[in-house]
Amino acid sequence: MEWKLRSVALAMAVVLAVACTMEVAAQSLCKMSQEGLDACRPCISTVKPAEQPSDACCAALKQADLPCLCSYKNSVLLPYIGIDPKRAMQLPAKCSMAAPQQC
Repeated sequence: MEWKLRSVALAMAVVLAVACTMEVAAQSLCKMSQEGLDACRPCISTVKPAEQPSDACCAALKQADLPCLCSYKNSVLLPYIGIDPKRAMQLPAKCSMAAPQQC
C-alpha cells in the first residue's frame, strides 16, 4: 500500500513539474516569447519533426539567452511536453549561429 502512495505522489510531482514548465513557457523562457517557442516547436518535436527551422524560429533564437537554454539540455521533462532535447541543441547550427562554448 505504501508503494502505491509513493507512486501516486511521484506521478503527481511529474504532472506538477510539467504543468509548471508549460506555465513558464507560456510567458517566456530564456528571453524567448511563446510565439518564438511555438515557431521552433515543429523542428524540435518528438513526433515527425521538421528538418529545418523556420525563419521565425531562427529570429526568435537570435534574441534568446542561449546559455540559459543550454541549462535545459539534460531535462528529463522536455520529452513529456513533446520536445526532443537533442534536436533542440541542433537549432543554433541550423540557424547559422554559434552555440555557447559551455553548452
